[in-house]
Amino acid sequence: MTSAEAAARLRLARTDGIGPAQFASLLARFGSAEEALHRIPARFALPAAGAIAREMDETHRLGAHYLHLGTPDYPELLGHIPDAPPVLACLGDPALLGNRAIAIVGARNASAAGRRIAETIAEAATEAGLIVISGMARGIDAAAHEGALRRGPTAAAIAGGLDKPYPPEHAALQARIAEAGCILAEAPIGTAPLARHFPRRNRIVAGLALGTIVIEAAARSGSLITARLTLEYGRELFAVPGSPLDLRNQGSNDLIRQGAYLTETIADILANLPAAPASTTQRPTLVPLNPSPQTSLSLDQDSPDTMQLFALLGSSPIAVDDLLRRCHLSPSVVQAILLDLELAGRVETSPGHRVALRPPGP
Repeated sequence: MTSAEAAARLRLARTDGIGPAQFASLLARFGSAEEALHRIPARFALPAAGAIAREMDETHRLGAHYLHLGTPDYPELLGHIPDAPPVLACLGDPALLGNRAIAIVGARNASAAGRRIAETIAEAATEAGLIVISGMARGIDAAAHEGALRRGPTAAAIAGGLDKPYPPEHAALQARIAEAGCILAEAPIGTAPLARHFPRRNRIVAGLALGTIVIEAAARSGSLITARLTLEYGRELFAVPGSPLDLRNQGSNDLIRQGAYLTETIADILANLPAAPASTTQRPTLVPLNPSPQTSLSLDQDSPDTMQLFALLGSSPIAVDDLLRRCHLSPSVVQAILLDLELAGRVETSPGHRVALRPPGP
């Protein structure tokens, strides 16, 4: 990939309103990010090219580099999920993510027993040749990384930029993980980890691993988001049982009732962890590194999703939120279809995130 195309992909990925589905749609339609930047509708506010150049320089000064979806160094298993990050910043060695991996997540306010279980399982998993994935948060995450580091490398997906360790007291832990394994960040340098960033981080944790182990998750724990994504991605789900008297175990105990593997030792994991996911979504189409841009647009108007959405559109603008309530499609699918329709000249947008059919031309 040329440096210009790499910068263009990063710029496109940093554009507000361009999520993973829209990113893939644009690359598939125009053949390259460079061409897509010239062709996307004016309503998308592109970040300045200078800002992208500065981000790249700062990332490289940290000793990090970028992993682009569809290229050989991008984690293959992560590339299978439908909302795979188009670009990741990596500090350390991403090659280890080609090994079989297991994610370990759980309570931030974990008990001493929960931390000990996380450390023990992570250490045993690493000794068995697995890569332990977690999110470097307080509690179970940190214990899992510590346990893994006793025997080998580990990998962490973080919610903020690579220069913003979170929590701050884990700066030394992040440095150790980067030296022995790798740190992955979807957010740009300088991004402070906010609450809305953590669910996005969770999908990376789930997407990197063949399975996820949940240790001490309360009924409304963020770890349950990772558990749900694990199942959606066709991966295996494990949970460590705990006392029903401790509210930190309500969510994880409920996962076992719903069919997660009851897990006490590494033997329970090794007996049920496959060599590959039982089912995966189709890997995104790999885009040629030296593509020829498309000069004509072709929209699959016969797809059921497109027909359903198109039927809801008229000459009067309708809010995208109203479309979402009236159809049975996910927000990412709706945005991708609307983007395709707009690029094909079939719909137009108006202020307030509203869309309508474009009047027929002369």
